[in-house]
Amino acid sequence: MTGFERRSLWISTLAVVITGLGFTWAKYFAASDDPWSVVNHPLEPWFLKAHVLVAPLFLFAVGLVTTRHIVPHLRNGVAASRRTGLIMVWTILPMVATGYLLQVISVPEWLRPLAIAHIATGLIFLAGFLLHRVRKTNGHSSVE
Repeated sequence: MTGFERRSLWISTLAVVITGLGFTWAKYFAASDDPWSVVNHPLEPWFLKAHVLVAPLFLFAVGLVTTRHIVPHLRNGVAASRRTGLIMVWTILPMVATGYLLQVISVPEWLRPLAIAHIATGLIFLAGFLLHRVRKTNGHSSVE
């Protein structure tokens, strides 16, 4: 993986995580003083817009890393950090699919389950991402 690919992945992941956690906090944990307000916190729509804007950058970075890092390591059976890598590989599709569906589905009964699935897969991906890096830092990785 090149330095550009690594930086792109880290920066875009950080951006998606910050905006996603910010939106989750503003939507589900902040409380509005105004009973007529459609948002719980004034930053809620801004976090959502930022999240939707940085998500394609994240997907672009994942695509870059897929061709030079993920596919070759899967093909060659690289064992180092394989579990954490597979956690990310297996959660990326449902995370992206639920994120997309949240933007286009208008059936209210579907939105909460989609949101829960999106948040859950996002957090699992994040855990895999951080653990993948920790394992590499502790000398459990192969030469890239």
